[in-house]
Amino acid sequence: MPTIYGRVTSSNVMKVLWTADELGLEYERLDAGLSFGVVDTPAYRAMNPNGRVPTYVDGDLVLWESNAIVRYLSAKHSAGSFWPEDPGPRAQLDRWMDWQQTVQTVSITPVFWGLVRTAPADRDPKAIAAGVDAINAAMGILDAHLDGRTWIAGDAFTMADIPQGPNLHRYFNLDFKRPDLPNLRRFYDAMLDRPAYRKHIADIPIS
Repeated sequence: MPTIYGRVTSSNVMKVLWTADELGLEYERLDAGLSFGVVDTPAYRAMNPNGRVPTYVDGDLVLWESNAIVRYLSAKHSAGSFWPEDPGPRAQLDRWMDWQQTVQTVSITPVFWGLVRTAPADRDPKAIAAGVDAINAAMGILDAHLDGRTWIAGDAFTMADIPQGPNLHRYFNLDFKRPDLPNLRRFYDAMLDRPAYRKHIADIPIS
């Protein structure tokens, strides 16, 4: 049985768990990271030299980087659906998955760390405010793309939607001012209708 290493509160682990449950896969999850340790042990570093989570192990296959794991599971278990076989449509989805890492997450991270993982007395209001501006702008890009679409690919739920999930939950539930982005809100509400999303993301306290 495959093993997923990582704590349930990690946004990157959430992506992999959500994917696995959407696909109806069996797996074992082992806590790792932050207070659970494990990631600095020689055995773990031999699997993932970055010392981060998640790590996915299935026999001789060892994968790290959450979006790579999402792609792999989608290709293996849902080719033609979650993972388009046509390279053109698939590249469109890959683009949004990369954008999630390079733009969306980079923008929201200062807000998340400032409001959730930093004591009020130690917060940097300017850094948080700059982060809010950046994530609102980034989410505006996604909102524009979602005009007339239920999911990133259109009517079909695909691998490209999954990486957005943890950041959208943080975006709509952290305490900062957001513009009216109706397409993005519909996108988030559609995620909330999926039991696996609620189980692995929406019902997990933001921490």
